Amino acid sequence: MTSYIPGFGNHVATEAVPGALPIGRNAPQRPAYGLYAEQLSGTAFTAPRHENRRSWLYRLRPTAEHPPYRPYDGAPRFAPGTSGAPLPPNRLRWDPMAMPQVGTDWIDGMTTMLANRDPADLEGVAVHVYACNRDMDRVFVDADGELVFLPQAGRLTILTELGRLDIAPGQIALVPRGVRFRVELPDGEAAGYVAENHGSLFRLPDLGPIGANGLGNSRDFETPVAWFEDRDEPTPVVQKFLGSLWTMTLDHSPLDVVAWHGNLAPWRYDLSRFNTINTVSFDHPDPSIFTLLTSPSDVPGRANADLVLFPPRWMVAEDTFRPPWFHRNVMSEAMGLITGAYDAKAEGFRPGGLSLHNLMAGHGPDHASWQAASAAELKPHRIEGTMAFMVESCWPYRPTTHALAHAQLDYDAVWKDFPKARLP
Repeated sequence: MTSYIPGFGNHVATEAVPGALPIGRNAPQRPAYGLYAEQLSGTAFTAPRHENRRSWLYRLRPTAEHPPYRPYDGAPRFAPGTSGAPLPPNRLRWDPMAMPQVGTDWIDGMTTMLANRDPADLEGVAVHVYACNRDMDRVFVDADGELVFLPQAGRLTILTELGRLDIAPGQIALVPRGVRFRVELPDGEAAGYVAENHGSLFRLPDLGPIGANGLGNSRDFETPVAWFEDRDEPTPVVQKFLGSLWTMTLDHSPLDVVAWHGNLAPWRYDLSRFNTINTVSFDHPDPSIFTLLTSPSDVPGRANADLVLFPPRWMVAEDTFRPPWFHRNVMSEAMGLITGAYDAKAEGFRPGGLSLHNLMAGHGPDHASWQAASAAELKPHRIEGTMAFMVESCWPYRPTTHALAHAQLDYDAVWKDFPKARLP
């Protein structure tokens, strides 16, 4: 059975072989068992102590031992770059991705839909969808950013250098920048979303007047214990670097970390543990009240990326239009649906689908949702059987060429035929 250690950003020490972790020092002259000491840094060496994220790994071979990379010619829709043409300010929406032909692993089953900065800027975020039906027999590593997995259908087993993550729809997982991993499919196929954060590391948001508790609690984030492979056989490695994919082949599995300690690690989180905060008087709150994770920008209060949840919850506001109101926003919103229906969209937005409302694009409930909410009896009502999320960013998203070619053609029509207000 896989074991997990609670905590978000806590210092963890774990070993798969007793005695593999050094005591009192990080890089002894001769580590136990002939292991190699290696530091993995997720922040600058000189980052403030409360921001500094790094882990020490003790492995069978150093990661410096590898041949040159060459361009990878697979995964044609993964990290292809965005369209260079002028981007219209239109609202966009996509149907769920179809399952590919049999024999497609997670790498080749990835499709990049939206991105908003060059990864070399160390800012911005990209949104991908995946559909796959074969276990990976190779390893992937992302040098551009940390990856948040949001399964929509089918379980994933993510075997990382620092341990094993088992997740299902309703759970999410994060793999830090630079950590190698392999994806296996316990159910034979899987589909979902991946948010790739190129900027400041995701963290729990400050709670301000909410106080000490609520939203995502650090104790509910689970970090895996040490696990490793001692396998001497050819293992291809695919790396994402500056927006392109590269590959080389090792003569061994690089998932060979026998022990590690630090506060930079993969984790998983059960979305049902999110403690939703909502109004108990009037008016629908800003969606920022549903933020699970945030990646700050250089401007206080303006996020490089926020991961926002819309889970099952009670609606009790008095004299209030309860779905999200009509709005225009300086932030850009990419939304996905894991299960159920989203309360501001009547149809056309299905689990596995995606929508984009870029900055200052007017949006809100569609006509049918507006009619129903305007006429609803305002008694306490629980929204059940749903889980939607939003990756909100201060940077405008650019869809990829593939995304632009496959957007729903009639999305604007959901806001058609609103009646004109009647003045006295």
